[in-house]
Parts: sequence; C-alpha cells; structure tokens
Amino acid sequence: MRILAAMSGGVDSAVAAARAVEAGHEVVGVHLALSRMPGTLRTGSRGCCTIEDSMDAQRAATTLGIPFYVWDFSDRFKADVVDDFIAEYEAGRTPNPCMRCNEKIKFEALLNKAIALGFDAVCTGHYAQLRRDEAGNIELHRASAEAKDQSYVLGVLTRDQLEHCYFPLGDTPSKALIREEAERRGLGVAQKPDSHDICFIPDGDTRGWLAEKVGVRPGEVLDQDGNVVGRHEGAHGYTIGQRKGLHLGVPADDGKPRFVLSIRPVANTVIVGPKEALAVREIAGGRMSWAGEPLSHAESLFACEVQIRAHADPVAATAQLVPVTERTEQHRAEAEFEFVVTPDEPLLGVAPGQTAVLYQGTRVLGQFTIDRTVSAVSPSAVAGVNA
Repeated sequence: MRILAAMSGGVDSAVAAARAVEAGHEVVGVHLALSRMPGTLRTGSRGCCTIEDSMDAQRAATTLGIPFYVWDFSDRFKADVVDDFIAEYEAGRTPNPCMRCNEKIKFEALLNKAIALGFDAVCTGHYAQLRRDEAGNIELHRASAEAKDQSYVLGVLTRDQLEHCYFPLGDTPSKALIREEAERRGLGVAQKPDSHDICFIPDGDTRGWLAEKVGVRPGEVLDQDGNVVGRHEGAHGYTIGQRKGLHLGVPADDGKPRFVLSIRPVANTVIVGPKEALAVREIAGGRMSWAGEPLSHAESLFACEVQIRAHADPVAATAQLVPVTERTEQHRAEAEFEFVVTPDEPLLGVAPGQTAVLYQGTRVLGQFTIDRTVSAVSPSAVAGVNA
C-alpha cells in the first residue's frame, strides 16, 4: 500500500512510520504545520506541533529513509479547532479540541488530501486497533494496552475514514516497548517526553488564554439559591465540575468544597454547589456519528458502555437513537436523530460540549456531542446551553 505517515515529531508516530516501512509499504512522511507563529518552541513536554517537533519528525524520516514534507494546515486548524474552541467556551460549553482536530484535520483534511494524491491510507501513532467482523465490515477497537488506549479520541471517525486508516501500534502492550523499539531503530525521539495539554495553549493556562481572546467580562458566582458567593472575570473561564480557582468569598454552610454546576453565558453567571449536585442520570445530544457499521437496532434500547473523557473509566449504560425533538433543537442538535444515554450509575462533572463515546466491549460504536444532561439529584433539572 501507499501510506502517508502523519509524523508529529513524537516517538509514537515515528515508530508507527517505521513499522509501516518494515511491513513493506511505500511510505511518505508528512508533518502538519498547524500554527503560523514561527518562533514557537515547546516548553518542557507541552505541545505537539512546534518547529522543534517538525525538525524531530524530519530527522526521524531521514533515519527511516523516507520522503518527508511539511503541509500547512494552519488556516484550517484555526477555523475548525481554535475558533471552535473559543466559540464553545463563549456559549458555556466544554469542548474537546483533540476530538475536533482528529475529526476535521487529521482524518478529514489530511485524509482527503492523501486520497486525492493516490495514497491508500494515513498512518498515525494512535493506540487503537482496526478489525473486521464476520461480514467483513471494518470496526474500531480499543488498544491492547488499556493505559495507552486512544480509541476515545478516534470515536469521531466514520466507516469510510476507518477504511483508510492504519494504526500499527494498537497491539503493543506498553509505551516502554515503543521507546525501546525507537532506541533499537536509532530514532532520536526515543526518550522524548509525551506531549500534553492543549497544543495551541502551550503554557497550559486555558483561562488566561481565553481571557486574552475573548476579553474580561466580570460577573457573579451564585449558589443554588441564587445568593452571590463570589465574582469572576468571565464565565468562559470555567467548566462544569471545576473546584479549584473559584475564589469564593462566602463559605458553604457545611464547610465543604463547592463545584461549578452550570454556566450561564448570556447572564454571565456561574452556579456553584456541592459535589453530589454534579451527579447526572441521563445525557443526550446530537452531532453523532457511527465508527463503522451502524447498529441495526439502535432505535430500540441497547446495552453499551459510555465514556465521557479520554482517560475516564467506561460506565455501563443503555442507549437509544431517537428523533430530534423541539426541545433538543434549541440545544444545537444538528441532525434528525440524537443519542439518549442512561448510565447504570450516575456520572459526575458532565458538561454540554463534551464528547460521549459509546462502546460494546472493546468495540467503538460511535460518538455524540453532549447537548444536555438530567440531574440525578433533581430529576426535573435539565442542564444544557444555559441562558
């Protein structure tokens, strides 16, 4: 096969490209330039798309003896990931930029360009596995190493996209083995630290970065009874479930910590309360997609597991695909159907804008963007895009 290896400059993508070469494929390496700030350099292990990373990727490609290119996707990245991130926070939601990057950049813009140039597949260093069912349909599954599994952030991939994906690391038991392999292959990134945090916020100060982009807009922090217990510099700087950095001037009656329960961007208020008030008994939302063949019985209740964060534990649940109703349309549903999911045990700290990925065993069924939640403490309370 002709393989386009997406090389971030890290050890995982370098070893993935090396395995593709070793498997006999015709491999070309490409690094995605996602920022137009040429002076940007990584701070510690933060970030994944800097000039330093591009140079590391080029050196790895040279070691492997494969052609290497840098493609400028900065305009697309700004529009589809950075601007979306800002807009979501302004609307009181909590976005996942890595999901949007995989959806819009790596496996839409990049994959489409690769196919147009005659490549058969895009190779990445993600820890996930592709399998075929008895009928030959492609399926996305968790990696064999549970601690490194990255199937959650790939849950946005469609059946057609999965047909053109190549994940050589999915059956590797540990990251330590990947580093050892990189050493054996003479790859200079063997001991390079893992990237973390949001790549376009390299110092990790999300609130400060948002304040710079959106501006300061002071408002009130309220308790569940509507009492003012503090002030903030912008509701966009908070996320549901947050405990630290609230700077409340009025302590709780019981002396226990309080958490962000909801964000109301129009009123510019943040609501806080006890941890138990974060419990959610139902989540629902649109912007859904299937990772492979859709379930034929999805419009009836079916058993699954739901995962709401990349490193969260999956929770047993029942789910159903239902027609979009008038109520959900005001919460940004973008399709005729949406998922409604009821976990077997309450979920904590769920925020509109997060991605919920559904599994059956190791198989990824699909995903949706959470538009609203139903409280486990107050059954009549529905949180969504707050006014």
